[in-house]
Amino acid sequence: MSVAQQSESVAVLIVDADPAQRRTMISHLESRRGRFVPLAVETVAEAAAIAGRGNAGILLADVDTVGGPDRLAELARGATPVIATSSGGSLHAAVNAMRAGAVDYLAKPVGAAALIERLEAAIARWQTRMTAPMQQSTNPEAPAGTGDAEFHGFIGGSPPMLRVYDQIRRIAPSRAPVFITGESGTGKEVCARAIHALSGPEGRPFVAINCSALPKDLIESEIFGHARGAFTGAVESRPGAAELAHGGTLLLDEIGEMDLGLQAKLLRFVQTGMIRRVGGVEEKAVDVRFVCATNRDPLVEVREGRFRQDLFYRLNVLPIALPALRERPDDILPLAESFLRSFSREEGRAFRGFDPTAAALLRDYPWPGNVRQLQNVVRRIVVLYDEPEVTPAMLPPEIAAAADAWVAADAPQAPGRLAPFWMQERNIIEAALSAFGGNISRAAAALEISPSTIYRKRQAWAEKKAG
Repeated sequence: MSVAQQSESVAVLIVDADPAQRRTMISHLESRRGRFVPLAVETVAEAAAIAGRGNAGILLADVDTVGGPDRLAELARGATPVIATSSGGSLHAAVNAMRAGAVDYLAKPVGAAALIERLEAAIARWQTRMTAPMQQSTNPEAPAGTGDAEFHGFIGGSPPMLRVYDQIRRIAPSRAPVFITGESGTGKEVCARAIHALSGPEGRPFVAINCSALPKDLIESEIFGHARGAFTGAVESRPGAAELAHGGTLLLDEIGEMDLGLQAKLLRFVQTGMIRRVGGVEEKAVDVRFVCATNRDPLVEVREGRFRQDLFYRLNVLPIALPALRERPDDILPLAESFLRSFSREEGRAFRGFDPTAAALLRDYPWPGNVRQLQNVVRRIVVLYDEPEVTPAMLPPEIAAAADAWVAADAPQAPGRLAPFWMQERNIIEAALSAFGGNISRAAAALEISPSTIYRKRQAWAEKKAG
């Protein structure tokens, strides 16, 4: 049974010598009966025989049971994707598993929800990898991994992004206003353009205004236009973004930065569909689809009096929240590989991919600047180097520092250079949190401590720093 689409059943072959772990995994998968069909064996020979007959859609293989990373690599060279598992979860174990060819790594114990989510993400990534050659053969210009892995400017097939794509498809045909929230660099303008592209015939205008990039005394004329002589320098009448977007989409990016006085004028436009140019006397009917975006929490802005409540409820008809990159770590490498291909072509470089350690470092970094930061990092590497693979030495210091944390956590330090115990303990815990995208439960499971221990330790460090 091959890896299947969302609506089809997928056989999951569990390879684990521990009968209790096999029973736990089976129980987790049976919560999604119909989607997953669990098969459990206790030896690698049984697993290889089943996989060789094509009766497994995905392997869930305990590293110790299969005989370590080398034997795992043999399984991963087959036509079935492998997720590695281990009870002694650590960052190094994860790196070694990915280096051996596993598509993902899970530290046991793992909960049912986490297991299902990671299985779906691994299936989506494997489908993208397998279908890319076929897509390129029919369209040589198409980038590797199209379909939902590349959706109207987005890249990523993780469950959080598949949910976003589904939202976009559903709301695009409507003319109701859309309100997009998300951290800087998550792709809010990409989202707006995808909505516009799917909302109707081609040729309709898409006009974007960044409310944070314009001085307060100019933004009104940029949106509504101005009449000749309206202010110093207005030597002729000029339409604004609203008129230019007539019949199409008007994106008001970073709308949380808009002055309260201008918010009142925008509210009237939203309510009536009528505008008046700055310094003008005539009103004009304008028909636009409003799409707004902000990196702030709009409810906090309303509560603090920085955003009009009536305007927010007029615009927040169809909300979309974009996930941060750390919340969809399965998309980090596909994004990085896409940027690497694109920039390598642009700069005439020979890069083909990332070595396993560099790939693991990228995946484990929390990316506070999100996709935009990742894009800039890859561009910098391509401009500065020209090698077959990206190595850890090419990564910027803030990302390479994660590797140093791994070493510091595992290696004994020389006499005279010992860090205090609490500092070493903090490095280990923070490195684990970074590896698991800030997920305290998963980090605690990998470190074999309770989540409450991490909460208590972090509070103690914060108090130490404050003192």
